[in-house]
Amino acid sequence: MHKPTILGAALLGTALLAHAQAAEDWNLHGQLTYIGQRKPRLNSPYAGPNSLLAEAETSYSLTATAALGLRLGPRTEVYVNPEVAQGRPISGLLGLAGFSNGELAKTSGTQPKLYRARLFARHTIDLGGDAVDLASAANQLAGATTTHRVVLTAGALSVLDIFDNNTLAHDPRMQFMNWAFMTHAAYDYPADSRGYTYGLAAEYIDDGWALRAGRFSVPREPNQLQLDNRWRRHFGDQVELSRDYRVGGQDGTVRLLAWRMRAAMADYADLLPSAGKPLPLDDSVRALRSKAGLGVSVEQALSGQLGLFLRAFAADGKTETYAFTEADRSFSVGGQLRGAGWQRPDDVIGLGLACSGLSARHQAYLARGGQTFFLGDGALRYRAEQDAELYYRAALAPGLSATADVQQIRNPGYNADRGPAWFYALRLHWEQ
Repeated sequence: MHKPTILGAALLGTALLAHAQAAEDWNLHGQLTYIGQRKPRLNSPYAGPNSLLAEAETSYSLTATAALGLRLGPRTEVYVNPEVAQGRPISGLLGLAGFSNGELAKTSGTQPKLYRARLFARHTIDLGGDAVDLASAANQLAGATTTHRVVLTAGALSVLDIFDNNTLAHDPRMQFMNWAFMTHAAYDYPADSRGYTYGLAAEYIDDGWALRAGRFSVPREPNQLQLDNRWRRHFGDQVELSRDYRVGGQDGTVRLLAWRMRAAMADYADLLPSAGKPLPLDDSVRALRSKAGLGVSVEQALSGQLGLFLRAFAADGKTETYAFTEADRSFSVGGQLRGAGWQRPDDVIGLGLACSGLSARHQAYLARGGQTFFLGDGALRYRAEQDAELYYRAALAPGLSATADVQQIRNPGYNADRGPAWFYALRLHWEQ
């Protein structure tokens, strides 16, 4: 444990002052991402109102984001991200757990929509240790901090900006596109239908350890845009403990994530009468309930060019999906290889495999013809949904890349009678 002393404080101030010339008072970054995708016809002996469509389909998404950062004081910054998005989802964003394009929000439409994605403040309390340089990046001002610190964040942002920040499988603009690789598929993290929320988070960081905790707003209704700011009654809490380590001279990180949500939700057990059709999911069957889950995430470098990741998560599976996608347990594994071996050091190949499952009562509800927000084939021969994704990202110029991507989804919507479904995509991404 670092013990604060007058000498230690003086040395810390001297170390940070040495970096003052590199500190930014403000910065501006941006990104532009286009994804075009095609799904060929798939096997579909029957379908319901929320099924993945059998016929061939095309889809696209386009997002543009500006990231402005401003320093308010020596350790305090504020950031704002205006964003424009438009797109056309495959099958109206229905019939899957692992949707094939993480850039398509639940409110996607073919008309461009401008909105405020993030508006948050960050305050850092340096407590000692070695000096750490922070490079200029989107939502990060260049400057210096220390290895032992507390970071406080408040405002509008994504929960995934802070929690489960896996460096190999996290960002559909640069890495895997499928929702099953953005985070744990069974992590029903608080967010509006665009993936953002309001909240408070605190991080304690010291010598490779980090403890993070936060409370965030949930939607007023499942998977909708309007957020509920009654934080004492309706909320999503998460706590994460992470540890950086080295094995064989290579870096690794393990994260343990616990999550609890409290909101007006339906319990699947209440929707299943002893016989006949299940009750519909609506406000008449919703009551104040809690749901919870626990997950682990590991990433490990095997060399300077190759890294592997693994995620596993289990939720209680009693209540309806509220803010992310329909999964009550999930597992994913994969890797990323950089192209130095074929003289393309900025190119990347990624391969990922994911498997998602439903609780017994969730299965029963769908098997008897129930419809949830994303699923509803009218019947169900249950099997775990299996997602495989392979991508190659080629660097074209500084800040500009093109990615070819292919995905196979077996048992789409957890139904062994359907599929497999294939998806082929081209992604263009620019950032500065």
